[in-house]
Amino acid sequence: MDTIHAIFTRRSIRKYAPATIPKDIIETWINCGMHAPSAGNEQAWHFLVIDDQVILKQIPTFHHHADMIANASLGILICIDSTLEKHSSMAIQDCSAATQNILLAVHESGFGAVWLGVYPRQKRIDGLRTLLNIPESIIPFSLISIGKPNETKMTPDRFKKDRIHHNKW
Repeated sequence: MDTIHAIFTRRSIRKYAPATIPKDIIETWINCGMHAPSAGNEQAWHFLVIDDQVILKQIPTFHHHADMIANASLGILICIDSTLEKHSSMAIQDCSAATQNILLAVHESGFGAVWLGVYPRQKRIDGLRTLLNIPESIIPFSLISIGKPNETKMTPDRFKKDRIHHNKW
């Protein structure tokens, strides 16, 4: 699958069929996340793989838009390591880029995923920090719910020429 095709056809998948995902594929997805651009190459991120079904089923109790993760094969939590930040607040952009890289890699591998926002919602941050024993210097940023797709979504046309400006507004 080429990059442009992957970008156009990736959809947020919230329904999953039972599946086991090999560890080498998970590691490849995280490696794709680690290849995202980062400010000053700071790479102030950590990735926490959650495949324990008991833990996954607890997440919707404090993240009310995460019901689908209870049926996912796994989740990947992307976190900011505040002790590694060289450029204040830029890790937000870095972790966003890492999240998108993982979403595209998951899609290319034939699996489905959805980005579940965590940061800056304090209830979600605190819930994940408590559930997963995350230290205070680590900030849960985004959570990706991943599984074998059990739904098909069409690719909408999102191109809006009136949103493009050249040189000046």
